Amino acid sequence: MRGISRRFFLSGLASTVAGAAVAEAPLTSIRPPPRGTIPSPALVAASTRSAPQIDALIAEAQLGGDVGFVVADAKTGVILEEHNGATPMPPASVAKAVTALYAFDTLGMGQVFPTQLIATGPISNGQLRGDLILVGSGDPTLDTDGLADMAQALKAKGVTSVSGSFKVFGGALPYVRSIDPEQPEHLGYNPAVMGINLNYNRVHFEWARAGNGYSVAMDGRSDRYRPAVQMARMSVVNRDLPVYTYKAAGMTDEWTVAATALGNGGSRWLPVRRPDLYAGEVFQALASVHGIKLPRPEPATAMPAGTPIVQHNSADVSTIAKDMLKWSTNLTAEVLGLSASAKRGTGGSLAASARGMSDWMRQGLGAKSASFHDHSGLSDQSRVSAEDMVRMLAKIGPGGALHSHMKEVAVRGADGNTIAEPPYRIHAKTGTLNFVSSLAGYTTAADGNVLAFAIFTGDVARRRALSKAEMEMAAGAKSWSGRSRMLQQKLISRWVTVYA
Repeated sequence: MRGISRRFFLSGLASTVAGAAVAEAPLTSIRPPPRGTIPSPALVAASTRSAPQIDALIAEAQLGGDVGFVVADAKTGVILEEHNGATPMPPASVAKAVTALYAFDTLGMGQVFPTQLIATGPISNGQLRGDLILVGSGDPTLDTDGLADMAQALKAKGVTSVSGSFKVFGGALPYVRSIDPEQPEHLGYNPAVMGINLNYNRVHFEWARAGNGYSVAMDGRSDRYRPAVQMARMSVVNRDLPVYTYKAAGMTDEWTVAATALGNGGSRWLPVRRPDLYAGEVFQALASVHGIKLPRPEPATAMPAGTPIVQHNSADVSTIAKDMLKWSTNLTAEVLGLSASAKRGTGGSLAASARGMSDWMRQGLGAKSASFHDHSGLSDQSRVSAEDMVRMLAKIGPGGALHSHMKEVAVRGADGNTIAEPPYRIHAKTGTLNFVSSLAGYTTAADGNVLAFAIFTGDVARRRALSKAEMEMAAGAKSWSGRSRMLQQKLISRWVTVYA
């Protein structure tokens, strides 16, 4: 396991994303930035007297459970303040910041994920004499529009039919039925993962009143298309609870929904458990639009030998990771993490891949407590300390690869409202589970001084007391998260006042 050097991230990674900037910091420097100066003890003491005290802020939040944080000078790594900083806690989606660096270090920022159509025979008089195989390499951003472009490109090759089979290969990555089995089946942010993924592995369920009942539709829609699918089916049942039930029926996702929960109409995205068949069925429908008749899709058990005739490339890892950190897409994190582990030879399963990332963080970044169960932070079994997160942030440094990919978090005043012209800026990754809230990143003061910080809050006992049915809308979770986010804002405001 190779270590990660500060120079590697400041030069090798940053130079690949020239033109992007955070707080106007250049990203193309090949040398480490100058060391910052630590405030004098007298200045800190004077500032501390005018700033809210830590114990009072924590008590005011009334969170219960644990609160852990560390703040450090981002250029020197010197810890300025901490509270339970070495305590391992669930990071929630802050884990995605680690996953992004894991992917950058292993895959490189410029890697793309191709999706191909492979032919096992020649094309003659409009017919492909052999099998057609849709082959994925893990692209987490592939959508229906991308498959439509591939269908159009297949038409341009002169194909109108296939003499053999139409297959889909998703074995480039291990099959994960759901990211976190402890979550309810119907949550769209907990889908399956494979080497081929479509629409973040979610199917669109829409319903409307029709006579004395409901009409329902399941489709793989995009802005341009709404191809219906049969591999996911919905039945409306006269009951109150549970709202949804799920079972796998061969190659089909069978859903039921309680009629009393539907109202007059609506829609939502549901997770897909067989992404390969989902992608295949959507592509079959799109090919039909272009006059191409394909057989019913079948799963391919091995990487096919043949000739690639159409290829669709994803955006590069840099772009994909930046969107992941902004929108916190769980599927993207799992694909990046699994792909990195596969390249390192530590994949094979989601659990093995997560252990590989944990080892990488410990050996390459000096983490003491990193223990991940996935790459997205969806599992509450993952643990990392605020100290380990800040050590990572300081090692990468301000203006480095991670800073440049993090989203800007609004600065809020004591009343909770956004400050239009804040005296400092925050670029960080947020994380939220029921009764778990986290924030880690950088805050930049008006004079350019940068602090690295990580704040973890969690009432794990209260979270563990929830049943599966309570997880989607847990009583008290929303107000608890609001108090945690307010604590995070007040801590950052204190640190800027005292140290920046």
